Amino acid sequence: MYRSLLCLTMLLLLIQPAMAEERRQPNILFILVDDLGKEWISSYGGEGVWTPAIDQLATTGMKFNNAWCMPQCTPTRVTLLTGQYPFRHGWTNHWDVPRWGAGAHFDPSLNTTFANVLRDAGYKTCAVGKWQIDDFRVEPKAMEEAGFDDWCMWTGYEADNPPSAERYWNPYINIKGKGSKTFEGEFGPDIFCNYLADFIQKHKDEPMLLYYPMVLTHSPLTTTPDNKQDFENDNDLDQSERKQKMFAGMVRYTNKLVGRLLIALDAAGVRENTIIVFTTDNGTGGQSNKRHGRMVRGGKTKMTEQNGTAMPFIVNCLGTVPAGVETDALIDFTDILPTFAELAGAKLPADRVVDGKSFAPLILGKTQTGPRNWILSMGGGPAALRDGRVQPALDYDDRVIRDKDYKLWINAKGKPVKLYQISGDAWEEKNLIDSDDPEDQAALKRLTEIADQFPEKDAAPRYEKNPPQKWDQKPGIPGGG
Repeated sequence: MYRSLLCLTMLLLLIQPAMAEERRQPNILFILVDDLGKEWISSYGGEGVWTPAIDQLATTGMKFNNAWCMPQCTPTRVTLLTGQYPFRHGWTNHWDVPRWGAGAHFDPSLNTTFANVLRDAGYKTCAVGKWQIDDFRVEPKAMEEAGFDDWCMWTGYEADNPPSAERYWNPYINIKGKGSKTFEGEFGPDIFCNYLADFIQKHKDEPMLLYYPMVLTHSPLTTTPDNKQDFENDNDLDQSERKQKMFAGMVRYTNKLVGRLLIALDAAGVRENTIIVFTTDNGTGGQSNKRHGRMVRGGKTKMTEQNGTAMPFIVNCLGTVPAGVETDALIDFTDILPTFAELAGAKLPADRVVDGKSFAPLILGKTQTGPRNWILSMGGGPAALRDGRVQPALDYDDRVIRDKDYKLWINAKGKPVKLYQISGDAWEEKNLIDSDDPEDQAALKRLTEIADQFPEKDAAPRYEKNPPQKWDQKPGIPGGG
């Protein structure tokens, strides 16, 4: 009897560390670049630019070919935070809260965020970079209420506050407990990256959610610490060459910061327990570059496949995510919240609809297929201000839906107008909407039936209005984007 108990005790001692390791919650580092399409990432075929740190994530992790964003900043960011499509969360258009205000803001009391979901599951949470869906002057606790324990954020361009326009050199930044101020002579992207690296070191013994919505590579074009001197001394470039080289420098610096964070994870000893997600919020804004031998013009605000909706999307975790895998699985940005929740062992709120589906089993190597048969993208352009509230510009925003082989465009009247066999026509050059081919007709019927499941009218943003401010946008449609 004694020997049996001794053997049982020894067996338990041997398996307990393995059980504890298996139960350990992974850290999640979510890197979201601002305005950058596949044509600027060398591992996705971008030419004339080298992104070695990002490429390393792809070669030692999983690279997605069919990951859809929404076409512009606000629809994408609210979608990935909430796990809901714009037709449900209401932010179908862009609304720059610090600039236009009018009482509008992202209201976490009425919307779920992945940060709140993971913080409730025991994660330490930090965000650095760009937020832009709250005004920190009006809501000093906006980041905390959205689920972040710590933050270092560009404030966004605050109306009536010119210094706040700066996100790069001499940036205007809001830090937890310190308020907002200009950092003279400093480069904003360095401040954000260093802040996150410090957070990693401080909390390396706790599960961490690290949200890094970069300010790079959004306009205005800027120099970086790596090329500032070069541009100051070179006056021979024409305007077009100068813009192209300056943007390429911004891409290179984006890659450098990704590499810097990988070093920080290694230094903290947590790299092998950190699931890294690298993606971008929408297509490139205005710059062109070659990809696989074809010149691609940036497709920000557009729903075309190759430059507007299908973003670079890479997942990496050494020893956990299968290495060197390229997948055609369909995912879109509604899937980010449920995926993070499953990875963290967190519970989704029972009283909120989540449109997304978790692709955690795919990135953990438990399956080779994704959870979806179709994906959707919609939204863009400026919102409207009606009856004292931010409203969608259209009752029904135009949208695109695709499955493995076909892509359907639906206009603002809810009418299907374009159909492409995307598996053989990635550049969408042959419209099959009037085709009498049985396979094309079946695809049109299949995708139209999916669209018919959505509400006939898009929702408006949900928020309790902020107090009136002197800089609030007056009724009408603001410019910008």
